[in-house]
Amino acid sequence: MPFTPDVPEPVAADPSSHVGRPLLTQSWLDLAFLHWAVEPERVAPLLPAGTVPDTLDGVTYVGLIAFRMHQVGWLRLPGVPYLGSFHETNVRLYSVDGDGRRGVVFRSLDASRLIPVTVARAVFRLPYLWSWMTVRRRGDILTYSSSRRWPGPRGAHSRIVVRVGEPVAEPTELEHFLTARWGLHNAVAGRTLYLPNSHPRWPLYRADLIECDESLVAAAGLSRPTGEPASVLYSPGVPVRFGLPSLISAAIPPGTPEARGAGLSNDGKPQ
Repeated sequence: MPFTPDVPEPVAADPSSHVGRPLLTQSWLDLAFLHWAVEPERVAPLLPAGTVPDTLDGVTYVGLIAFRMHQVGWLRLPGVPYLGSFHETNVRLYSVDGDGRRGVVFRSLDASRLIPVTVARAVFRLPYLWSWMTVRRRGDILTYSSSRRWPGPRGAHSRIVVRVGEPVAEPTELEHFLTARWGLHNAVAGRTLYLPNSHPRWPLYRADLIECDESLVAAAGLSRPTGEPASVLYSPGVPVRFGLPSLISAAIPPGTPEARGAGLSNDGKPQ
């Protein structure tokens, strides 16, 4: 089936629609966003069927996001105070489907509580992994540490240290592109689902990267980043609501130019 998506939805700081009756609620707190540029054709084979790399000026990105998950809850029930609160570090890519919906694709999600890991793997088929993790703050410096326990590769790790800077008064086009994501794409039983989310506009801060020693990106099937990140940001966090998933409508044959991100750059030219 040829991939003929609508024009990708605009990158917007606010969701185009709000989740009314949530499937899940949670808060994401004390987030560090690290991103490196990558060629779309290098990540295209890692995306679910029916999606291609989302690009900005012909480039896509791999993100390493560390934060505190707080009180995950089901439906409209109160968030779970202990099991629903944990540390997380994920590796993610940026995707767009045949309906033009932009999203993220998680290559790995390291989390510090085993029960949420096993539930997310079994119910949502998300690549959660159990890890030892800490998040520590001293003044304007935050340190995120992790070491993988199960299922592996055991010992895959990260240590991220950032210094929080000034608030971002007006995010750049790139900063919106990397943070304003209103859904995720995920493969389940041979099909690709889109799971929408909504939350208030991100409160973003500039951040300086003091240290980054990590092997999570390579463990997620990508080349290990070299050089300084293209973007480093911090956010104190937002409350989040996830809606019901839906099947995406288009499948993209692997190996085609479309599967390498053709036609999705800003100028509309094939990659």
